Amino acid sequence: MRAVTTLSVVVLAAAGIGHSVVSSLDADIARVDPFKDMKNRPRAGHGMNVLLVGTDSREKISERERRRYRLGGAPCHCTDTMMIVHISEDRERASVVSLPRDSYAVTPPHTDRTTGHRHGGHVIKLNAAYAEGGPNLTVRTVEHMTHVKIDHYLEIDFTSFMKTVDVLGGVEICATRPLKDSYTGLNLAAGKHELNGGEALQYVRSRHADGSSDLGRMQRQQRFMAALIAQSTSSGVLLNPMKFRDITRAVLGSVRADKEFGTGELLDLGRAMRNFSPASSEFTTVPIGRMGFAVKGIGSTLKWDAAKSGRLFRALREDEPLAVRRAPGGGGGHGKGGAPVRVEVAPQQIRVQVENGTRTAGLGRKVDRELAGAGFRTTRVPVNARGREAGRTVVAYDPRWDRSARSLAAALPGSSLRVVRGQGAVMRVTVGVDYRGVRKVRVGEFGVTTGDEVGCR
Repeated sequence: MRAVTTLSVVVLAAAGIGHSVVSSLDADIARVDPFKDMKNRPRAGHGMNVLLVGTDSREKISERERRRYRLGGAPCHCTDTMMIVHISEDRERASVVSLPRDSYAVTPPHTDRTTGHRHGGHVIKLNAAYAEGGPNLTVRTVEHMTHVKIDHYLEIDFTSFMKTVDVLGGVEICATRPLKDSYTGLNLAAGKHELNGGEALQYVRSRHADGSSDLGRMQRQQRFMAALIAQSTSSGVLLNPMKFRDITRAVLGSVRADKEFGTGELLDLGRAMRNFSPASSEFTTVPIGRMGFAVKGIGSTLKWDAAKSGRLFRALREDEPLAVRRAPGGGGGHGKGGAPVRVEVAPQQIRVQVENGTRTAGLGRKVDRELAGAGFRTTRVPVNARGREAGRTVVAYDPRWDRSARSLAAALPGSSLRVVRGQGAVMRVTVGVDYRGVRKVRVGEFGVTTGDEVGCR
């Protein structure tokens, strides 16, 4: 009884301290009214939707930092980044959908905040909505295109982004290949890197680090966000009210949010993220139907795939996870008509070592070749297993990579899964006499990755 009573007092005291320290932060947030005079809005769904907008504002950055991180030039006063962050109703999942800045968009009727002219609905690139009508037109355009009701608006500029990273003590990211961009000054070798605020800004802004332009940049932004969540949830920040207050105060001093995003929402998000792990977050980009769609007077745009994007946004409205949670049958179902089986992790992300567990000469090479043909990253050097009497094909895996293991098993019908703690990221396939070939697999419809798949390992 004494132990329970003491624990109750500690919990209540911590809750009181948490509320008091966070309550003082409301005054630090610059307020905007993105929902002013909005009518005929989408029906509210389940969970909470936050429109996270990154602008190219750099007024508070010193001249030295501008030179060091290549932040010269005049800002366009438009959105550099736009994401819908959906927090599930049970507060156990965060779904992040990137909206490309060059998306083909049609605005609702509005007044241009620069010229004062009244416009009917017209075609623009999505990031130009902010320049024409600020947060209000940005929210209206996003709701018009997605039919997802936005509950909160959070606007971050270059300064607040850099502060967020610096007060956390840096964020670790992993580069799978060298990244170099002369425009932003980014220059990273392949491998792990601890980035400070300015370096992180170079990383998420770079469009010329590879040949994927803005789509590649969005993938890096998603990778960075996954790393940021992992850093926040593993560093003890969310369990220490005073540390949480200090970090939040440093960050919120240079963000803008809607009038309703206050103490209650901060505490709610803080409590939710305490239970988060990297696997709790999932990331995707709105499906693109046509690249390089030319519009007179606007230039090249990206047109969304109407059917796929409609299903994606319906999933957000209905609070459904975007990632495939289990491969059909767990160990690799057969599908219909030879259609690819949907899996959670793309084959290109899965490393495989093949071992021949039978006495059939050359079977290891055959399986390695067929897995590679299906997109898996095999070693191309199959070996013989210690035992040569395997009746069933087995996928051995480290439990940290269980989603990759299930995806690989789906490509090997009838195979079984075996947990081997400490094995690492490489799956080990021991081929049995039951081997009947490799089934094609593909990642779920929305191309979703989760934080544990894109973070450092």
